[in-house]
Amino acid sequence: MLTVLLDLVKHRSLIAQLVRREVLGRYRGAALGVVWSLLTPLLMLAIFTFIFSAVFKARWTPPAAADGAQAASTGTGEFAIILFIGLIVFNLFSEVVTRAPSLILSNVSYVKKIVFPLETLVPVALGSALFHAGLSVFVLFGFMLFQMGSIPLTALWLPLIIAPLLLLTLGIGWFLASFGVFVRDVAQLLPSLMNGLMFLSPIFFPTSALPPFIKAWAFLSPIALPIEQARNVLFWGHRPDFEPLVIYTLVSISIAVLGYQWFQKTRKGFADVL
Repeated sequence: MLTVLLDLVKHRSLIAQLVRREVLGRYRGAALGVVWSLLTPLLMLAIFTFIFSAVFKARWTPPAAADGAQAASTGTGEFAIILFIGLIVFNLFSEVVTRAPSLILSNVSYVKKIVFPLETLVPVALGSALFHAGLSVFVLFGFMLFQMGSIPLTALWLPLIIAPLLLLTLGIGWFLASFGVFVRDVAQLLPSLMNGLMFLSPIFFPTSALPPFIKAWAFLSPIALPIEQARNVLFWGHRPDFEPLVIYTLVSISIAVLGYQWFQKTRKGFADVL
């Protein structure tokens, strides 16, 4: 893990420059510019909130009441906050994973430059996704102040919850970036898998609503624990559940290290394939 961190620190200036160029380049020529990065998740939030809270009359069971029979009576505004938190975590993970298989293919010119650190392309994609997630969190806090009048102090725990998710995303991103060079079908498969992951993860429902025999399997989703923990600290005002968070962090570190090593080992064959 130390090697991974040292490599990221070594190339931090390059990563920052590429992230800035990518964010600005994505909205270059658009009249609203970066505002589009806020409008898209807000539109999704409005649609999903209307469908699940107004049409299906969905309600949410808070963690403290998970063992009781009575569900919490959440209004449309509160349901929107809970839903938006899940979408922010999902979009952060999904944006990087979906793009990863095409990162090398869309930067073929870098492959032939021996001095260019190809491994930085995944952190750049993560940095861009993190920028958009940060804007969404800013909007979330504004809506929470409007709807609830305050933000729980436990929100300060959010970086601790997101950090292992970032490591996990990096590891999976490095794996997929390499696989995408040798197996082009990966890029076509991932959007469908991400759609399935969105509906199978606890974004539109609490984990406590699942039957006991399914609940244990639900946390095999790579974003299930971060979503649940993020809601605990941002909405319910609870401290993180440290035991599963520590396990998740150790798994994330292992995947990040393995993904980095796999990428560095297989990058020697990129030029031959491309």
